[in-house]
Amino acid sequence: PPSSLPSPTVAPDRVTVHFINRDGETLTTTAKEGESLLEVVVNQNLSIDGFGACEGTLACSTCHLIFEENVFQKLDAITDEEMDMLDLAYGLTDTSRLGCQVCVKKAMDGLTVQVPMEVADLRKGLEVGKQSK
Repeated sequence: PPSSLPSPTVAPDRVTVHFINRDGETLTTTAKEGESLLEVVVNQNLSIDGFGACEGTLACSTCHLIFEENVFQKLDAITDEEMDMLDLAYGLTDTSRLGCQVCVKKAMDGLTVQVPMEVADLRKGLEVGKQSK
């Protein structure tokens, strides 16, 4: 007998996320529910220079992401530690968060986040776009 199980194109625990990098390119990938957006970038080896320099230890602001207002409102509350790091981020907006602190949820399927044009890695001073390294 034919299987009654649906055959989804994306695994049920995965959601689609679009990252707009500093060059304005859209990088589309899938993410597991519960992964941080930093883990998504690292695990999927996305082309975002200098992203997540401190590996999610809340010691830099290189995983700074800008969210759409409607998505930002639904994110978990921001911690004081994250707020302190964001205060040092370059190009801060009202809908900025650190990718290491935002975990993927099913409701985020189709999410688009913007990587700011400049990144401030407090350990190295300011790096601008592709001129880093």
